[in-house]
Amino acid sequence: PLPDRGASRLLVLDRRTGRVEHRCFSDLGGYLDPGDALVLNDTRVIPARLEGRKESTGGRIEITLLREAAGDVTVAAVAAGPTSGRTPSPGSGRSEWEALVRPARRALPGRKFIFGEGNLVGEILPHGAGVSRGERRIVFSTPDGEDPRNVIRRLGKMPLPPYIKRDLDEPSRYQTVYARHEGSVAAPTAGLHFTERHLEDLSARGLSIAYVTLHVGPGTFLPVLVEDIDRHVMEAERFALEAETAGLLNEVRRRGNRTVAVGTTVTRVLESSVGADGFFKGGLGETGLFIHPGYRFRGVDCLLTNFHLPRSTLLMLVCAFAGTDRIRSVYREAVERRYRFYSLGDAMLIL
Repeated sequence: PLPDRGASRLLVLDRRTGRVEHRCFSDLGGYLDPGDALVLNDTRVIPARLEGRKESTGGRIEITLLREAAGDVTVAAVAAGPTSGRTPSPGSGRSEWEALVRPARRALPGRKFIFGEGNLVGEILPHGAGVSRGERRIVFSTPDGEDPRNVIRRLGKMPLPPYIKRDLDEPSRYQTVYARHEGSVAAPTAGLHFTERHLEDLSARGLSIAYVTLHVGPGTFLPVLVEDIDRHVMEAERFALEAETAGLLNEVRRRGNRTVAVGTTVTRVLESSVGADGFFKGGLGETGLFIHPGYRFRGVDCLLTNFHLPRSTLLMLVCAFAGTDRIRSVYREAVERRYRFYSLGDAMLIL
């Protein structure tokens, strides 16, 4: 990541004219009007990555926690601790999770793995669906009966994308400055460019700053491996759009101003919450919405996003918003001009 969040470059694409401009991210406000709504995802990435070793041989294993198996509790419980509102079973000393395991070949049912200094043990349970992508069910226990979630909280690391080969010197750089609600295993990266000062300046210019929550799961970033994209299935992700926020966005619509989605996760929340009339309804839910070329947008007028990996659902969403041929052309130009791609790279504003 750049030392200064706001120092990223900004490629601006006008869908109506096809015009492309090359600016700095700090210039974003010049393309937005007073009364527009900037919508951000305030999910918080939690330290869900655990490194352990096989009990019998010492072979290394890496686990990324996805969700706790019992009830509707996710990795949010790990990061939130006592404030999460969920009280562990007294004296149980066990906690069952669904997780991604690498290498999956070592994660056979019955095998045990040691984490930390032996104060956390994970045992692989018989698996069902999800084996092909390395997903397993694991039960954690502690020798002294401590709640395993407390130990996981101490040992866990930030679950960075696989193309980032080393831990960040400052883990907070893989976190937006407005992150509030724990539960994601990946950052909503379009928002990583903002500083508190930049958001204050945009608000002072008359923009409405609104927040939704979508807890990002690994399914968002899995490559599309089928040639017929209609056969690709998105994993559902939990989201929340508060009624007050929906009302604000509806008022923006009535005034004729624009709704600007910061990132593909916000786009999926808004498009999952908008009616045929173009107005939003608040509530809690899950979305498995897969947006690809041919989709008709009803809730998003402008999109701020990063530059995405090939064969990804994120790139397909951007192509759906601006046109596949146009995005291919813009990406070629971005490569030629040495824009920084992927999670910690530069940004693109599509008007």
